[in-house]
Amino acid sequence: MKLYYAPGTCAVSIWIALHWLGADFETERVKLGSYEYKKINPSGAVPALDMGDGNIKTQAGAILSYIADKYKEKDLGPDEGLEDEFLFNQISAFLSADYHPAFWPMFGPKNYTTSRDEKDLEKVVEAAYKKIDSVAIILDNMLEGKTHIYKNKRTVLDAYAYILSRWLSKTPKSWTEYPNLKKFMETMENDEEVQNIIELSTKEI
Repeated sequence: MKLYYAPGTCAVSIWIALHWLGADFETERVKLGSYEYKKINPSGAVPALDMGDGNIKTQAGAILSYIADKYKEKDLGPDEGLEDEFLFNQISAFLSADYHPAFWPMFGPKNYTTSRDEKDLEKVVEAAYKKIDSVAIILDNMLEGKTHIYKNKRTVLDAYAYILSRWLSKTPKSWTEYPNLKKFMETMENDEEVQNIIELSTKEI
């Protein structure tokens, strides 16, 4: 397998999860939206996971569910049973459809308005901050009394929630200001393997 990633992106969560799962894989750093990378993933976005047979998988949430199931013996996915699987999928959907997109206007305000006036772009970012805070509060509530997002059990979703929540440091309200999220983030920050991957993913090539 080969994971295509860019530093600081959600693709790094796939890197962490694959490492936890003990998968045999390699990584390749790409430039988002580049002509060369669009030959691999037409959207130009990361992550993309090449299974080695021309099968390219995309979308972080879907990839995480897939690899958790592929390496089921590692027990980093949902517990057995319809309700447990639904809870896992519900959390995954929240991260993919609510939490993750809330940051997009902050990173690319020009994509959310036809104006190119700096004041208007600042308003887009300010609105994004409010939305980010609202979904971060939901995540914080989900983590009450837990240091892992799903049933207080380490799963691949922890890697996703961690990488996304690191982006809060770019907003006026860092993750340190959400008490339950803070405990979760500190657990991940104290994981030497996770931090090694963060360092490797940002190393210049």
